[in-house]
Amino acid sequence: MTPDAYNLKEFYKTLCGRVVRRVIDDSLKTMWPSCHGLRILGAGYAPPYLKSFKEPSERVICLMFKDGGVHHWPHGEEGYTALCDETDLPLETNSVDRILLIHSLEFTGFLKPVFEEFYRVLKSNGRIVVIVPNRMGLWARADWSPFGQGTPYSPKQVEDFLKENLFVPERNHRALFTPPFRHETLLRTFRFWEKMGQILCPAMGGVLLVEASKQIYAGKGKFASAPKKLNLALQGKTSGAGGFSTITNPKDCRD
Repeated sequence: MTPDAYNLKEFYKTLCGRVVRRVIDDSLKTMWPSCHGLRILGAGYAPPYLKSFKEPSERVICLMFKDGGVHHWPHGEEGYTALCDETDLPLETNSVDRILLIHSLEFTGFLKPVFEEFYRVLKSNGRIVVIVPNRMGLWARADWSPFGQGTPYSPKQVEDFLKENLFVPERNHRALFTPPFRHETLLRTFRFWEKMGQILCPAMGGVLLVEASKQIYAGKGKFASAPKKLNLALQGKTSGAGGFSTITNPKDCRD
């Protein structure tokens, strides 16, 4: 069952959630060292990881899917979030440079219509990073955390599915070697565990980050002929300075 967006928000407010965010955020910065002037789409539940991309990028867009609900983000500012059907994204074809997908696939499974939409909205030189719980990691057994719910995966499972859906896996990375501690004192030692884990047991990271690019020459048929939709990345300000209004019916947003 897909966790509620507000439950995920509460998890990331805890010390454990903040440690998880910092570790995964560091890995994302390694994979995407420069996003200046790019359009970033965060899908699933990505607000904790979009903050660091908000300033250097041209624009960030946060799409939360209907099964998990939506909440306002960022706090104290005009919203950049929208609620939508993951098989019908309210974005124009070839409109985003980077896609970050997290807290989604472990609950819904790998659905071809979803990745057809990601393929459609991603630019020809764009990249997607899929983040899922690692089957071999300790966090897949911590059912009190969002990474211990749903189905964990191996790198090969993720890469094979991406290949089947016209994406080219470029690299995979493991992160979150810190055991799923709940005690504050132990959590504050996370940097030690991250360094030691990468050296001693590199296959045991709690999450997998798999990056893939768009396979252009195979883009035929349904992928190439997807209907044109309103581009939220280019949309003007909807209410005051800088945000998107929540969208509950993506079909209302088409041209």
